[in-house]
Formats: sequence, structure tokens, C-alpha cells
Amino acid sequence: MEQKLPDGYRKNAIGHLVPVASIKPIDMARDSLVNEIVAKARAISGQIGDFKVTAFADIAAFVQLSAEQYQAKIGGTKGNVTLLSFDGRYKVQRAIAEHITFDERLQAAKALIDECITDWAQGSRPELQVLVNDAFQVDQTGKVNTARVLGLRRLEINDERWHRAMRAIGEAVQVIGSKSYIRVYERDDATGEYRAIPLDVAASGVA
Repeated sequence: MEQKLPDGYRKNAIGHLVPVASIKPIDMARDSLVNEIVAKARAISGQIGDFKVTAFADIAAFVQLSAEQYQAKIGGTKGNVTLLSFDGRYKVQRAIAEHITFDERLQAAKALIDECITDWAQGSRPELQVLVNDAFQVDQTGKVNTARVLGLRRLEINDERWHRAMRAIGEAVQVIGSKSYIRVYERDDATGEYRAIPLDVAASGVA
């Protein structure tokens, strides 16, 4: 609970009580402006939250309605969906982004790949070695780039150890969560390209 302050006092940033009479007018004006903007931001944030909940529910209901045209029943709200207005001017997307990591089997894959690289050292292309090293390079938090590691599976290499390594990578994948997005686009009549309608302050921009 917020502490009730004595009349004629304000609390400063480090928690000290300061007499209002001793606070400079410019500091009071700044405080008033910040609190006004925060109040508006909270109201808008609530509206965006309500919009997302409603949009997800509406899209899920429409997907089910569409499936019913074929006597199909779809459970859950997962899966990417793109909906277009009849004239093609507007596009709404529901996107599900999964967050993945790798378990200990990634180390086995790396060991097998290292064996391959060592044996191929005389005849292998330097680009392949760079590609593999980049894929397993960790960032500042000690995590590998999942896209680069999974990208190795697209390489066509005819070596039994490589195949085992790629299988180990596939089995090492662990989904640790997902995040859902609603994206709304409007088509630019001049270019024909779709441009996102910003739903956050940072992306809106003010000219």
C-alpha cells in the first residue's frame, strides 16, 4: 500500500520527505507532466491489452467458423494465421513465436561435427569450417544462436557421423515457451507493399 504523506510534503526519489514550499516550480511542473503522461500511458496500455485479448479470441473463433465449412474441428489457438480484407487493403496476422533451446545432446553433435572437420581438414572448404564455428559460438549469456545451429541441418553432407550429429541436434531441441503476436497491416497503394500499423509507442514515430 502507498504510504500516506503528511500534508505539505512530497517524497523525493530516495524516499525523503520534502516540504512542498521548498520544491522549485520547475521541478513541480516536471513532476506534473510526467504523472500526466504516465496516467495516459496506463490507460492506452490497458486498451491495447483489451484489444489483444479480443483480437486473439475473434481470430480463433473465425478460424473455427471457417473450418466448420468443411466439418472440421480445430482445437486450441496455436498456429500462424493470415487474414485479408475482401479488397486486400488490410491484413491481420496471428503469429506464434516459439522460444527454443538445446539440451546436453548438442554437445554430442558438436563432438561428432568436430570429428568430421578434423578428418576433412585437408580437403574441406574453409567456408564450411567457419560456418560450423560460427554456429556453435556462444553469446555473452553463454547461449548459441539457435537459427545458425539448426541451419547446419540444411547442408547436404554424405557422412554417417554428420547424419548422426544432425539427428542429435534435432533431438536436442527443447521448446521452453512461446509468445503470441497480433500484427495489423495496411497496403500502400503506391507500392503495393504492406506496412504495419504500429501498436506500440516506440514504433509509431512522430514527424
